[in-house]
Amino acid sequence: MSRVSSTVVVSLLVLTACSSEPPAAPLAAPATANAAAALASTTVVMSGLDSPRGLAWDAEGALYVAEAGSTTISGPCVAVFRGTNCYSGTGAITRFWQGQQKRVVSGLPSHYNPALGDISGPQHLSFPPRGNLMVTIGWGALPAARAGLGSLGSQFGTLLQLTKGGGWRVVADVAAFEARENPAGGPVDSNPFGLLSEAGQAFVTDAGGNSLLRVRDDGKVKLVATFPAIPVPAGPFNPPFAQSEAVPTDVARGPDGAYYVSMLTGAPFLPGAASIYRVVLGQSPQVYATGFTQITDIDWGSDGSLYALQYASAPFFGGPGSVIRVAQGGARSTVAAGLTHPAGLLAAPDGAIYVSNNSDRAGIGEVLRIVP
Repeated sequence: MSRVSSTVVVSLLVLTACSSEPPAAPLAAPATANAAAALASTTVVMSGLDSPRGLAWDAEGALYVAEAGSTTISGPCVAVFRGTNCYSGTGAITRFWQGQQKRVVSGLPSHYNPALGDISGPQHLSFPPRGNLMVTIGWGALPAARAGLGSLGSQFGTLLQLTKGGGWRVVADVAAFEARENPAGGPVDSNPFGLLSEAGQAFVTDAGGNSLLRVRDDGKVKLVATFPAIPVPAGPFNPPFAQSEAVPTDVARGPDGAYYVSMLTGAPFLPGAASIYRVVLGQSPQVYATGFTQITDIDWGSDGSLYALQYASAPFFGGPGSVIRVAQGGARSTVAAGLTHPAGLLAAPDGAIYVSNNSDRAGIGEVLRIVP
């Protein structure tokens, strides 16, 4: 599996199979690209964030954002595939409620890689129907390397749940599952990123392991699906890159009851190479829509449209990011363009779209409210 920069994707229950049949064919990219985004109103609702990533609503309608952390180093470092991961402990959760921004949880596990400038920690968050907020904590390296951080290493590559009083507990060790099973094959690598909490279970995308996992309330991890690599056409990037890893980023439940999983893709991060898969439990994943670029998040709108957040628009994270709307019939439109390394997206009941922007930078991260 690809070892993806944590600035992007870090730095990321038994159900009855849905009876809905998948589309006869995937929703392919339109023959001509959208020339420009429709006029949209954009407002900054949260600012001064440390590497903001995933977004979530609570039962009262308050908006929460995961902050991966800052460049502070407060603990040991360990050599990884590229550079060193140094303990930071600056991960946080911030809430926006009734026009006020407030950091409600701090001191969550995070690490900083000085050689790459990468920050990783809280990636995505989700409220279960009952219980406290759950959070994925990234790692983006060989699971065994966590031991180099001593007892602090066990906090990474995990699914956490907050406890009353601002504490937290490890629900599941996702990285340990990858180390033990390596379901997609290839190099062992784990980076928990996307998250969907449901009654009695949670679904986690392991961006390093190229897999969708199901975590039961008792912490047991089970494989749901793996996702294939994408061939890289001969040209400026092949060689050396013959293929690009899938790198699953988010998981969302669709209106039809199936699960939808977005792909970032790995190096060289080619435009148009990313897809969204439809996953029915017990069946092989099927491509639902393709032709995207570096998707970090997806969500369903109240009108049945699927929104996809693109991190960038050119190879190796070049160019601005954007929000793409896929209507029920498959037609696409660009809702917002000119974004700077966005990571999290959430559709509001009133039709607005919330996006975490500057997700790879400490101190200047923000959450935008976009009204198409």
